[in-house]
Amino acid sequence: MLLAGQIAIVTGASRGIGRGIALQLGSAGATVYITGRKPTESLNSKVGLSGLEETAAEITRRGGKGIAKYVDHQNMEEVKNFFEIVEKDQNGQLDILVNNAYQGVTAIADNIGTPFYETDPYIWDTINNVGLRNHYFCTVYASRLMAARNQGLIVNVSSGGGLQYIFNVAYGVGKQALDRLSADCAVELMKKNVCVVSLWPGAVRTELADKKFKIDDREPSSDVINAMVFANGETVEYPGKAIVSLATDSKRMKKSGKILITEDLGDEYEFVDIDGKKPPNLRSVSFILQHFGWKTTASLIPNWVKIPGWAIWAGTSRL
Repeated sequence: MLLAGQIAIVTGASRGIGRGIALQLGSAGATVYITGRKPTESLNSKVGLSGLEETAAEITRRGGKGIAKYVDHQNMEEVKNFFEIVEKDQNGQLDILVNNAYQGVTAIADNIGTPFYETDPYIWDTINNVGLRNHYFCTVYASRLMAARNQGLIVNVSSGGGLQYIFNVAYGVGKQALDRLSADCAVELMKKNVCVVSLWPGAVRTELADKKFKIDDREPSSDVINAMVFANGETVEYPGKAIVSLATDSKRMKKSGKILITEDLGDEYEFVDIDGKKPPNLRSVSFILQHFGWKTTASLIPNWVKIPGWAIWAGTSRL
């Protein structure tokens, strides 16, 4: 297996993208530590295994080794203790860290359309404590292990939310800061042969997206549009395929510090999604037009027609 003998950590892997990434790392033969919040006792008694434990079991069934650890990523002492456990158990070896844990989804959904000055300012902590501060702490602890062995891969699961305003102020600032975290850590880790990147998935068919976005003509047009976009989006395991490809690329240091889009990596490394499909690229003109509701126009443009990366950045310049 491609990653046999390698040790990986995926934070926030009970469900969604984190779960999909962990499963793909396990399918490639890695030992994968996965973290998530401990479920309430009453919930555990009703459903048996937690989502985190189920994910760990599936990793093992696929040929890797899944190790579930309950970690509250709001508590930095728990985070520190977790990395100390990994260091002790694996004799200091850590090959891959995927920072994916996130807490702000509910707060974002509950406050869409409300100006930041009318929102409780503590929404900043809800969105950026686990989604940014925790990523920094995890990156510090992981880098100490990786730098000592002169190798490693750190992936920060991010999004295009830092390019232009979306959802709310705290979200956009946090995402741009996360991308800067990747870029600046890469500078200092370059001499240690540790690759650090931001990964932007496209529209991902997570459990939450499948539940929220159902194509129904009775729903508001924006929800119908979103439903169509997500219906053609990537599965939760597609980002995992991208990370496995990065982890096995002997020239990955050339990508360190960069923002990488999952579909671009799919083109480069020639892999498709687990359903056999090739998801639309975030830079695809047809995908962008469809997102804005111009379905007919989008259908006339081939998926391979993309906006260059430099044009996206130039269009969002603050200078």
